[in-house]
Amino acid sequence: MTDRHARGQEVRRQVLGDAHVDRADAARTPLDAPFQDLIAEAAWGTVWASDGISRRERSMLTLALLAACGNFDEIPMHIRATRQTGATPQDVAEAFQHVAIYAGVPRANRALALAKRTYAEMEAEDDG
Repeated sequence: MTDRHARGQEVRRQVLGDAHVDRADAARTPLDAPFQDLIAEAAWGTVWASDGISRRERSMLTLALLAACGNFDEIPMHIRATRQTGATPQDVAEAFQHVAIYAGVPRANRALALAKRTYAEMEAEDDG
Protein backbone atom coordinates (compact mmCIF):
# COMPACT_ATOMS: atom_id res chain seq x y z
CA MET A 1 0.00 0.00 0.00
CA THR A 2 1.36 3.41 -0.96
CA ASP A 3 1.40 6.45 1.31
CA ARG A 4 -1.14 8.09 -1.01
CA HIS A 5 -3.42 5.05 -0.73
CA ALA A 6 -3.19 5.06 3.06
CA ARG A 7 -3.88 8.80 3.20
CA GLY A 8 -6.76 8.31 0.77
CA GLN A 9 -8.35 5.68 2.98
CA GLU A 10 -7.96 7.96 5.99
CA VAL A 11 -9.58 10.93 4.20
CA ARG A 12 -12.31 8.69 2.75
CA ARG A 13 -13.22 7.56 6.27
CA GLN A 14 -13.20 11.15 7.53
CA VAL A 15 -15.54 12.30 4.75
CA LEU A 16 -17.81 9.30 4.15
CA GLY A 17 -17.68 7.67 7.57
CA ASP A 18 -16.42 4.32 8.79
CA ALA A 19 -19.67 2.46 8.12
CA HIS A 20 -19.73 3.45 4.43
CA VAL A 21 -16.06 2.56 3.89
CA ASP A 22 -16.42 -0.72 5.79
CA ARG A 23 -19.38 -1.72 3.58
CA ALA A 24 -17.48 -0.77 0.42
CA ASP A 25 -14.38 -2.68 1.52
CA ALA A 26 -16.46 -5.75 2.38
CA ALA A 27 -17.95 -5.71 -1.13
CA ARG A 28 -14.52 -5.46 -2.79
CA THR A 29 -13.75 -8.24 -5.27
CA PRO A 30 -10.79 -9.08 -7.50
CA LEU A 31 -12.72 -7.51 -10.38
CA ASP A 32 -13.04 -4.06 -8.81
CA ALA A 33 -9.96 -4.05 -6.54
CA PRO A 34 -7.78 -2.13 -9.02
CA PHE A 35 -10.55 0.44 -9.49
CA GLN A 36 -10.99 0.79 -5.72
CA ASP A 37 -7.24 1.35 -5.35
CA LEU A 38 -7.34 4.00 -8.09
CA ILE A 39 -10.18 5.84 -6.33
CA ALA A 40 -8.43 5.61 -2.96
CA GLU A 41 -5.23 7.09 -4.36
CA ALA A 42 -6.50 9.58 -6.95
CA ALA A 43 -9.80 10.84 -5.57
CA TRP A 44 -9.25 10.50 -1.83
CA GLY A 45 -5.45 10.48 -1.53
CA THR A 46 -4.82 13.33 -3.96
CA VAL A 47 -7.88 15.49 -4.64
CA TRP A 48 -9.75 15.21 -1.32
CA ALA A 49 -6.48 15.16 0.68
CA SER A 50 -5.38 18.51 -0.77
CA ASP A 51 -5.59 21.50 1.52
CA GLY A 52 -5.89 23.89 -1.44
CA ILE A 53 -9.58 24.46 -0.69
CA SER A 54 -11.74 23.54 2.28
CA ARG A 55 -13.68 20.30 2.50
CA ARG A 56 -16.86 22.37 2.52
CA GLU A 57 -15.91 23.96 -0.80
CA ARG A 58 -14.75 20.63 -2.22
CA SER A 59 -18.04 19.06 -1.20
CA MET A 60 -20.02 21.78 -2.99
CA LEU A 61 -17.86 21.44 -6.11
CA THR A 62 -18.22 17.67 -6.10
CA LEU A 63 -22.00 17.83 -5.81
CA ALA A 64 -22.24 20.44 -8.57
CA LEU A 65 -20.01 18.41 -10.88
CA LEU A 66 -21.90 15.20 -10.20
CA ALA A 67 -25.18 16.93 -11.04
CA ALA A 68 -23.80 18.76 -14.08
CA CYS A 69 -22.44 15.52 -15.52
CA GLY A 70 -25.58 13.56 -14.71
CA ASN A 71 -23.84 11.24 -12.23
CA PHE A 72 -26.89 11.10 -10.00
CA ASP A 73 -26.13 7.77 -8.29
CA GLU A 74 -23.27 9.40 -6.37
CA ILE A 75 -25.27 12.39 -5.11
CA PRO A 76 -26.91 10.76 -2.05
CA MET A 77 -23.52 9.52 -0.80
CA HIS A 78 -22.07 13.01 -1.10
CA ILE A 79 -25.14 14.62 0.49
CA ARG A 80 -24.60 12.32 3.46
CA ALA A 81 -20.93 13.34 3.52
CA THR A 82 -21.94 16.98 4.05
CA ARG A 83 -22.31 16.10 7.74
CA GLN A 84 -18.54 15.74 7.82
CA THR A 85 -17.59 18.39 5.25
CA GLY A 86 -19.59 21.26 6.70
CA ALA A 87 -21.51 22.02 3.51
CA THR A 88 -25.00 23.11 4.56
CA PRO A 89 -28.26 22.45 2.73
CA GLN A 90 -28.14 26.12 1.68
CA ASP A 91 -24.64 25.59 0.26
CA VAL A 92 -25.91 22.58 -1.70
CA ALA A 93 -28.90 24.54 -3.01
CA GLU A 94 -26.57 27.32 -4.16
CA ALA A 95 -24.33 24.81 -5.94
CA PHE A 96 -27.31 23.28 -7.71
CA GLN A 97 -28.49 26.74 -8.80
CA HIS A 98 -25.17 27.09 -10.61
CA VAL A 99 -25.79 23.72 -12.20
CA ALA A 100 -29.19 24.92 -13.42
CA ILE A 101 -27.70 27.98 -15.11
CA TYR A 102 -24.50 26.46 -16.49
CA ALA A 103 -25.43 22.81 -17.11
CA GLY A 104 -29.21 22.65 -17.32
CA VAL A 105 -32.34 22.94 -15.24
CA PRO A 106 -33.34 19.26 -15.58
CA ARG A 107 -30.04 18.10 -14.06
CA ALA A 108 -30.28 20.57 -11.22
CA ASN A 109 -33.91 19.63 -10.63
CA ARG A 110 -33.02 15.94 -10.40
CA ALA A 111 -30.10 16.69 -8.08
CA LEU A 112 -32.31 18.79 -5.80
CA ALA A 113 -34.89 16.00 -5.66
CA LEU A 114 -32.18 13.54 -4.62
CA ALA A 115 -30.83 15.98 -2.04
CA LYS A 116 -34.29 16.55 -0.56
CA ARG A 117 -34.92 12.81 -0.33
CA THR A 118 -31.51 12.14 1.21
CA TYR A 119 -31.81 14.95 3.77
CA ALA A 120 -35.26 13.59 4.74
CA GLU A 121 -33.79 10.09 5.16
CA MET A 122 -30.97 11.48 7.29
CA GLU A 123 -33.44 13.35 9.49
CA ALA A 124 -35.57 10.22 9.90
CA GLU A 125 -32.48 8.22 10.85
CA ASP A 126 -31.57 10.85 13.44
CA ASP A 127 -35.10 10.75 14.87
CA GLY A 128 -35.25 6.95 14.84
